[in-house]
Amino acid sequence: MSQAFDVLVIGGGPGGYIAAIRAAQLGFKVACAESNAYDDPNGEPRLGGTCLNVGCIPSKALLASSEEFERIGHHAADHGIEVGSVSIDSKKMVQRKDDIVTKMTGGIQYLFRKNKITLLKGHASFEGKGADGYQVKIDGKDKDTVTAKNVIIATGSKARHLPGIPVDNMLICDNEGALKFDSVPKKLGVIGAGVIGLELGSVWRRLGSEVTVLEALPSFLAACDVSIAKEAQKLFTKQGLNINMGVNIGEVKADKKGVVVNYTDSAGKAAKLECDRLIVSVGRVPNTDKLGLDKIGLKVDERGFIPIDDHACAISAPGVYAVGDVVRGPMLAHKAEDEGVLAAEVIAGQKPHIDYNCIPWVIYTDPEIAWVGKTEQALKEAGVAYKSGQFPFAANGRALGMGRADGFIKVLSDAKTDEILGVHIIGANASDLIAEAAVAMEFKAAAEDIARICHPHPSLSEVMREAALATDQRALNM
Repeated sequence: MSQAFDVLVIGGGPGGYIAAIRAAQLGFKVACAESNAYDDPNGEPRLGGTCLNVGCIPSKALLASSEEFERIGHHAADHGIEVGSVSIDSKKMVQRKDDIVTKMTGGIQYLFRKNKITLLKGHASFEGKGADGYQVKIDGKDKDTVTAKNVIIATGSKARHLPGIPVDNMLICDNEGALKFDSVPKKLGVIGAGVIGLELGSVWRRLGSEVTVLEALPSFLAACDVSIAKEAQKLFTKQGLNINMGVNIGEVKADKKGVVVNYTDSAGKAAKLECDRLIVSVGRVPNTDKLGLDKIGLKVDERGFIPIDDHACAISAPGVYAVGDVVRGPMLAHKAEDEGVLAAEVIAGQKPHIDYNCIPWVIYTDPEIAWVGKTEQALKEAGVAYKSGQFPFAANGRALGMGRADGFIKVLSDAKTDEILGVHIIGANASDLIAEAAVAMEFKAAAEDIARICHPHPSLSEVMREAALATDQRALNM
C-alpha cells in the first residue's frame, strides 16, 4: 500500500536532511528519499549528500592532514621542536577521511530515527498530482509510489565536466576522484582556480606534489574582494602553487604514462603540461534531470535551475519547494541548510526570511579566505560611498604566537551611516572569524559597534576590532 506523507524531501544532502528534520520538528509526517550510495561497501544509500560524502567534510579532513604534515616538516623547528624525517602514509590519511565521513553519515541516520523521519532508499521522480497531493515514484532498494502534500527538492549538484576531457576518476578526476588518490602524484595538474581546485591542489602540494593550476579567467578569484585575491595569489605562489591565468585549454590526452594538457597561455603562446594526474574543477551543475518535473508542469531555466519565489516555492507548481544547489544563489552547504529550514517553516505557515547578502563564503586554503557582504569593487560600481579599514595579522600577538601572521581583515562601511557593508578576511581561522561579521550585518551593525565591543586578548578576533577601528583611522595597535 502506498505511503502518504505531509512532506517528502528528495535528496539527503545538507539542504535535504536539514529540511526533513525541521519539518519533523514542526509536527509533519516526513520522508526523505536518497539513492546515492557514494561507494558504500554494502551499496546502501548514504545521507549527507556531496558535502558530507565527497565534498566539504572529506576535503577538510584531507586539508587538516596535509596542514599537519607541513607544520611538522617545515614549521616545527620555528618552535624549537626538532623532528627527524617526516613521511606520509596517504592510504592511512584517506582511511581517516573515510572514517570521519562514515561516522557523520551514521549521525544523520540517528537524527532521522530520533525525529521519526522515514528514509526511502531509491531515486525519486514525479508521476503526477492528484487530489491527495503529488505522486512520487521511488525506484531503488525501496520500490513504491508515495503521495506527499508538499515536496522539497534538494538534489544538489554534480561536477561540471569539459567536452573532450573524459573523467575516469583515476588519471583525470573531478572532486570525487581527487579525494581518493592512493599515492602522492609527483606532478599534479588542476584545471580551474576556483574553490575546489585551490583546496585540493593545496592538499597534494603540501604532501609533495608539484602542482600547476590552469585557469581560463584572466583574474584570480574574481568573486573575492580585489585586495584579498591579490594577497591570496601572492601567498599561494610563494607556497609553491604554479598558477597560470587566462589560458585556453586544448587537447587533453591520458595514457599509462600520465596526462598531457595542451593549452595556449595568456599571451597566446602554445604550451603543454605533463602530469601524473589531472583534477578538473570548473564548477558544478544542478541535479535536476530525471526528476520527472515535466509531469507536474515544472520547467527548469536555461542553466538547469528550478525557478522559485522568495520563499523557495516553485513558481509553477504550488506545494513544491526547491532548495540548495538546484536554485539560484551560491552553491554553499550552509545556504542550502538555511533554505531547507525556510521551506519547512513556510509549509508550516510561518514567515521566515533569508538575507542572502549576509551569507558568508569560505575558501579553506591556508591561509583561509572568508567574506560576507559587498566587495570594494562592487561598491565602486554601484556608486556607494564607503569607508575602508584594514588591519594585518602580522600586528596581532596571538597570530605571531601561532606562527600564522599572514593576511589581514578588511571592513567596509557606509560613509554616512557607518553600517557594515562587507567584511573580507584572508588569514588563520577566517572561517570562524567571519561569523562575527555575519551576525553584525544581520543586525545592521555599524563598524563602530564592533570597534567598541571588548574582544578577548590575545586573540585573532582582535584583528576584526582593529579593522573596524581603522575605518575611522582609529586602529590602536598600528
